[in-house]
Amino acid sequence: MTEQSVGRRVVINMSLSLDGHYAGPRDPEDNDWGMPYAHTDVARDHMACIHETATTALLGRVNAEGFLGFWPAVIGMEGVDPRDEGFAQWLLGTEKVVLSSTLGQAPWERTTIVDKPAAEVVADLKATKGADILVLNSASVIKALLAADEVDRLALTVFPVFLGGGPRLFDDGLPAGRWSLVSQAAGEHGTLALVYDRVR
Repeated sequence: MTEQSVGRRVVINMSLSLDGHYAGPRDPEDNDWGMPYAHTDVARDHMACIHETATTALLGRVNAEGFLGFWPAVIGMEGVDPRDEGFAQWLLGTEKVVLSSTLGQAPWERTTIVDKPAAEVVADLKATKGADILVLNSASVIKALLAADEVDRLALTVFPVFLGGGPRLFDDGLPAGRWSLVSQAAGEHGTLALVYDRVR
């Protein structure tokens, strides 16, 4: 029996450029480069699939502020794609854990602020009941979990653009290991949705 079939899985979701960056060289928090591709059917279907199995969202502070400042307004918006609204409803209704050393209390409902290393937080969450723990585009959290070999599933969207520089998700020195391709889909503009499980 593989380890990922037991207990809660840690699933990371991240968008990458074709040359391997999650942000451009000027601003690590700028994700506008991916917007034309994030609204494709393959990207929306990919997001709908990965949040269906999750009962906890794990985010860094910066990403939490971005996500939770944007997604609530999507609910009930005229002409909104049902997949986007479904994700927004899930995000608002699910348990959220935000890693932060600066936030004193959570400004959002169903949210816990934790000032601990990501791997310790995941160990605590895995000791509780629930389904998947979904880490949403929070690069610093994802990188820490990859370094600790605490990621069970990689859910990646690859957008057909070169950013020409900027931070990378997969740094040198990560623990060696094998990954099994679970699903793949290609869509408009050459957008790819890929899901890999850690083989242990």
